[in-house]
Amino acid sequence: MSWLRPENPPASVTADHGVAAGGDIRDNIINVGNSADEIVAKLVAALDQRGDIARAAESGLERETIFKLARRLTREELSDFNQAVAELENAVQIALDVIAKGERGTNLDDLVQRILRQVAETTKRGEFDAGSRLVDESLRKLDEEHRASKEALLEAGVEQDTLRRDAAAVASRIESIAGLDPTEARAVRSPKFSERWRAFYSNGEEKGVNFSLEVAIEMARLMLAAARDADQSGMAQNWLGNALSRLGGRESGTARLEQAVEAYRAALEEWTRDCVPFQWAMTQNNLGNALSMLGRRESGTARLEQAIEAYRAALEEWPRHRAPLDWAMTQNNLGNALQTLGERESGTARLEQAVEAYRAALQEWTRDRVPLDWATTQNNLGNALSTLGERESGTARLEQAVEAYRAALQEQTRDRVPLDWAMTQNNLGNALQTLGEREHGTARLEQAVGAYRAALQEQTRDRVPLDRAMTQNNLGNALSTLGERESGTARLEQAVEAYRAALQEWTRDRVPLDWATTQNNLGNALSTLGERESGTARLEQAVEAYRAALKERTLDRVPLRWAQTQQNMALAYQALFAKTAAPEHLDSALKALVGALAEYRKAGAQYDIGTVERLHIEMLAKMPASP
Repeated sequence: MSWLRPENPPASVTADHGVAAGGDIRDNIINVGNSADEIVAKLVAALDQRGDIARAAESGLERETIFKLARRLTREELSDFNQAVAELENAVQIALDVIAKGERGTNLDDLVQRILRQVAETTKRGEFDAGSRLVDESLRKLDEEHRASKEALLEAGVEQDTLRRDAAAVASRIESIAGLDPTEARAVRSPKFSERWRAFYSNGEEKGVNFSLEVAIEMARLMLAAARDADQSGMAQNWLGNALSRLGGRESGTARLEQAVEAYRAALEEWTRDCVPFQWAMTQNNLGNALSMLGRRESGTARLEQAIEAYRAALEEWPRHRAPLDWAMTQNNLGNALQTLGERESGTARLEQAVEAYRAALQEWTRDRVPLDWATTQNNLGNALSTLGERESGTARLEQAVEAYRAALQEQTRDRVPLDWAMTQNNLGNALQTLGEREHGTARLEQAVGAYRAALQEQTRDRVPLDRAMTQNNLGNALSTLGERESGTARLEQAVEAYRAALQEWTRDRVPLDWATTQNNLGNALSTLGERESGTARLEQAVEAYRAALKERTLDRVPLRWAQTQQNMALAYQALFAKTAAPEHLDSALKALVGALAEYRKAGAQYDIGTVERLHIEMLAKMPASP
C-alpha cells in the first residue's frame, strides 16, 4: 500500500542575535479555554510547588497578596505560562524588598522611615494603589532640602507603581529621581536616567520580565521628547526600537514590531552613514531583526526582503576586518532571513545563500571565542542544510545537517541550555528521519526516535506545550515509518500514542493546520495498523482522523494538502472494502480519489497524478458488475 510521506513542521530557527536581537520566542500557551482565574491559580500553584509562597509568608507577604499580584498580569502575559511565572516572580521579589525596607530601618529621617513602614504594611495586604498614594502625599510634605529623603520615597513609589504595573508612572518617577540632581537641566538626558534605562532593559532582556521592557519603552519616549540634537534623538529612537522589538518578539501581535521598525527608521534619519557609520550599521542590523520577525509572521515576502536589504547595508560598514564579531552576528541574522525566504520558495537559491551566510559567521563566531553563538549558528546551518536536503535527491546535504546539529550539541548541552538542547535534538531527529526514509535500513530512524525522545525529556507539557506537541508529532512520524518496515504492530501503536499526545496541545482552535497535519498522520498509522489486523476498527478510526483533518485542510485553503488527505482516505476505504466487500466503501474511495485527482491535475503534480490514476483504474476494476 502506498502512503504519502508524513509531514514535519519546519525545523525551529534559533533567535536572531544583535544589539537589539529580536528573535522568535517559542510559544508556551496555556489552554485557550482556561479562564483568567484558572490561570492565576495555576501560576500561584507553580510558585507554591517551588516553595516561593512559603518563603514569602515568612516575610509577611500574604498568599492572597500574591493572588492579587497575579491578577494584575495582562491577558497577553497570562497566555504564556513561562512568561507569566517570570512576571509574577519579579513582582513577588519587589514586594519582599518593600517589606524588608520597612522592617530593617534606614538612616534617613523619621518621616521617611514611618512612610516606608506603612508602605510595607499596605504591600503585605496587596493595597498597592494605597501605597502609591501614600508616597505621593508624603513627597508633597518634603521641601528641597530633603533630597535623600525624597529619593528614598520616589524609589518606594517606583516599587509600588511596578506592583501596580503602571509603566508610565514608573518612568515618570525615575525622571523625578534623576531630576533631583541640580546640575542637570533635563533629567531624562542625565547619565543616571540612562543607567536606569539600561537596568530595566537588561532585566527585560536577560530575565524575561516584560514589564521591565514596558518601562524601558516609556523611558525611551521621555528621552526622545527631551532630545536636543541628532545624536540624542538617534540614540533615543534606537533604544525605543530595541525595547519595542524585544517585547514585540514575545507578543502574538505585530503592533510593537511595527513601532520598532518605525523607531529604527527614524533613528537612521538622525544617525546617518556619513556622520556615525558604526551606529548606522548597528541600527540597520536591529531594523533587520524587527523586519525579519514581522516577515516570519506574515505570509508575504516583502518584510523579509527588506530585512535582507538592512542586514546587507549593515555589513557594508561592519566589515570583517573592522568589527569581526558584529560582522559574524549580522551574517547569522542574514542567514535566518534568507532561510525563511528559501523555505517559502520552490527553488534553492535563497537556501544556498543562507548556508553561505552561516558559514561566513562561523569564521569569526568560533567555538573557543563565543561557544553558544557558535552553537546557535551551527543549529541554524543545520536547518538550512536539512531543508536543502529534503529538496534534493541525494543525502549529502542531510549528512552535513546531522554533522552541524551534533556540533551544536557539543555546546548546547542539556544542563547549560536545556530548551535549546531539546530543540536541536528535535532538529537532529528531523534530519535523521529524512535520511532514514531514503535508506533501506532502520538505523537512522532508530537514531531519530532517540533524538526525539531526548528532546521530550526537557520539552515538558507544562513548560513548552507547543514545542512538545511538535516533537511528539515528529516522533510519531519516525515510529510510523519504522512500523511500516517491520512486520509487527508495536511501533505503529507507539506512533498512534505519540500523535494522540501531540493532539492534546496542538488543538484545532490553537493551531488548526498543525492539528490537521497530525490528524492526517494519525490516520496513516491507524490505516497501516488496520490493514494488518483482522477487524475494521482501526480503519474506521483512520477514516475518522482523515475527516477531522479535512475540517481544516479545506480545498480553498490548502488545496494540495486537501488532495493528499483525500488520497489517504481513499486508501483506507479501499482497505475497508477488501475486508467487508461493502460497495459503499468502494464508492467512498472512488469519490475521494476523483477529488484528489482533479486538484493534482490543476496543480500539475505529475507524480501524484500518475499514482492516483493507477489507483483509480485498480478500484474501478473491483467495482461489481451491474445486474
